[in-house]
Amino acid sequence: MKKSDLSEFEIQDQEFKLRIKRDVPGRAASAASTAPAAAPAAHAPAPVAPALAAIAAAPAVAAADPSIKLITSPMVGTYYATPSPENPNFVTVGSPVKADSVVCIIEAMKVMNEIQSEITGTIVECLVANGTSVEFGQPLFRVKIG
Repeated sequence: MKKSDLSEFEIQDQEFKLRIKRDVPGRAASAASTAPAAAPAAHAPAPVAPALAAIAAAPAVAAADPSIKLITSPMVGTYYATPSPENPNFVTVGSPVKADSVVCIIEAMKVMNEIQSEITGTIVECLVANGTSVEFGQPLFRVKIG
């Protein structure tokens, strides 16, 4: 949250609600003088905040250039850039992709799921490190269309 300069984040669906809030020096003092004291914020596991911040920040980056589209994670799991440790990456920066191109694997509950591009273009950036956890909707790649 510090890295993205976020002081508060909330996400909710039908069965789940998560609210993360951190004290920000300078902001907390001015808020305290005008608002009654609040109960301490609930703490969430540390890995959740960076992933949610990335999900929130990445669409703004793509919106700056309309020819850049995102390939996002369709599930929660572990991201793998290669089919096995001794094989090369499915794609790298500069790789052309088509709608049916496999770009990575996401392991979820011991099942290896091949993730397809679903768009045609050229990979301009990989946004996830090999072997890291990803969230549903988290951007994985930036692709230049055309």
